[in-house]
Amino acid sequence: MTTNAQEFARARGAMPGGVNSPVRAFGSVHETPRFFVAASGPYVTDVEGREYVDLVGSWGPAILGHAHPAVVQAVQDAAAHGLGFGASTPGETELAELIASRVTRDGAHPVERVRLVSTGTEATMTAIRLARGATGRDLIVKFAGHYHGHSDGLLAEAGSGVATLAMPGSAGVPAPIAAQTLVIRYNDLDAVREVFEARGGDIAAVIVEAAPANMGIVPPAHGFNAALADIAHEHGALLILDEVLTGFRVGPAGWYGIDPVPFSPDLITFGKVVGGGLPLAALGGSAALMELLAPLGPVYQAGTLSGNPLAVAAGRTTLDHLDADAYARIDAASSTIAEAAASALSDAGVTHVVQRAGNLFSIQFSAEPPVDYDTVKAQEAFRYPPFFRAMLAQGVSLPPSVFEAWFVSAAHDDTAVGRIVDTLPAAARAAAEAVPD
Repeated sequence: MTTNAQEFARARGAMPGGVNSPVRAFGSVHETPRFFVAASGPYVTDVEGREYVDLVGSWGPAILGHAHPAVVQAVQDAAAHGLGFGASTPGETELAELIASRVTRDGAHPVERVRLVSTGTEATMTAIRLARGATGRDLIVKFAGHYHGHSDGLLAEAGSGVATLAMPGSAGVPAPIAAQTLVIRYNDLDAVREVFEARGGDIAAVIVEAAPANMGIVPPAHGFNAALADIAHEHGALLILDEVLTGFRVGPAGWYGIDPVPFSPDLITFGKVVGGGLPLAALGGSAALMELLAPLGPVYQAGTLSGNPLAVAAGRTTLDHLDADAYARIDAASSTIAEAAASALSDAGVTHVVQRAGNLFSIQFSAEPPVDYDTVKAQEAFRYPPFFRAMLAQGVSLPPSVFEAWFVSAAHDDTAVGRIVDTLPAAARAAAEAVPD
């Protein structure tokens, strides 16, 4: 039998840092990464045969639980007919129709056409190209701490992995490309108004996480998204709503469907849940806007693996099984875990807040709820690594970064939730005893 340490050593000899995505290296939590070989329901199993209750959920897609029988069967059925054709399939249309039908609120249907792609990065990149093509403008406004994938123009002051690694951005991004992105403070409408007053005629779009989940959870201020839409539209710009994490997770229509103040995004990007665990993402919007994409319009986008039949099958089946009962189970389990975490930390005397966006939540070690990237970074992040390691030692797999959300699935039953709750007091004590590096 191999060990996680042996697998990591071998991986470092074959891949940069031993990983294919930086947060998997467990660097910020000072632990050996786990190499998983199996997963079922709310559990994952590593190469040493140890089982963990999972609160990563493949970073969101495993919303029904790992290896859900219906999803696995759908993928197996699709694979039996071929792994891909490089041509159109009926399943692509079915998934596009399903996405469009779910994203509705008060009779509004902001998604009339859908383009399937392979990753969330590709979805946001395409949305930005489309916005520039539609407006004839170059500048994009984004918010500090929001992560929209790793395309060149969007890594400025991004959250998620960039925050975890304490990087200012990324080498390899040309300055002229970075200069096309204007980065402002989140939840600050005055800053939005100021940047539009100064550069409004040059701004193609504002891109925003619907409810930010890549710097921990930092919910939008009441009416913030609606105000963004109004300001952008007043200046002839578009609003791109990034629902790669929140889409179809926090509700049937994503954050768009539950934001306390209705608003009108022009483009919405989806990922994670929409692919059911396989590489698939999407963007959608009005027919007039989306049909500027090739082959109908002048904005080019293509992908050999876009709409892969296995990924489409996984996505369709996942969405089909995300009914009211599934969301109720996810919401209930999420509330129980979040409340238990808060209680354990309070009992241990640890300063903290638990921030929520629907059934997504995160722990932040600060006295006041963070409202933007600066207040997120000001927390006592040094308390998270020992908290994480104590949970891992007791058989609970958390996101290996304080800047990530916790993901609960419909498969987190009373037994799984109970195991998580039982581990929290020891982890809270470890956080209480932590000292800065």
